[in-house]
Amino acid sequence: MTLIHCRAILFDMDGVLVDSTPAVARVWTLWAQKHGLDPEETVRRAHGRPSLASIRELLPNGDHDAENRELERMEIEDISDVVALPGALQLLQAIPATQWAVVTSATRKLAEVRLRASGLPIAHLVTATDLERGKPFPDPYLKGAEILCVSPADCVVVEDAPSGVRAGKAAGARVLGLLTTAPADELLAAGANWLAADLAAASLDPSFPNRKIAFTLPTRKQNVP
Repeated sequence: MTLIHCRAILFDMDGVLVDSTPAVARVWTLWAQKHGLDPEETVRRAHGRPSLASIRELLPNGDHDAENRELERMEIEDISDVVALPGALQLLQAIPATQWAVVTSATRKLAEVRLRASGLPIAHLVTATDLERGKPFPDPYLKGAEILCVSPADCVVVEDAPSGVRAGKAAGARVLGLLTTAPADELLAAGANWLAADLAAASLDPSFPNRKIAFTLPTRKQNVP
């Protein structure tokens, strides 16, 4: 087993805590078709980044703010099959609320809707609404650590997308990559320290001293210190 300890955990939302993959694919596919873009490539490039950044890149001459508002509306309405991923609820319930935060590329409205739809608690929340720069810049995870009054070096970031892994590493945190979205080689190339199938693989050790969080993961040959 691999033992990991930290003072706080910063969780990405989509693909880490919440399975919104079908909804994301439906909404971005419709948007891509509307603008004559390749749906598969559009969905791939949009994952793990703020919608506005993706829109600016994919539709450079469009009305970016208007397109972003429309995408947010569509995503908020499409939550019928949004559910919590394995292990997410159990882990959030077991960690003190002062020691974890959700750090997502979604807007605040969308994040709150998806978390509630999946039955997950909402404590500290950092969203695209709160920042000028999103992932892969370090700003979201720096803000998450600041909210919890913890050094980024004392945090573990949990991510499923290479852009989020890069953001966590750039912030100075260690990163656990989940294999719910991207393949192992992409997460490792982005800098992930450890890999796991999902949060159900993490087993908390409540006996760890000094208010630290400690958990174990099944040993994988890709996991590095």
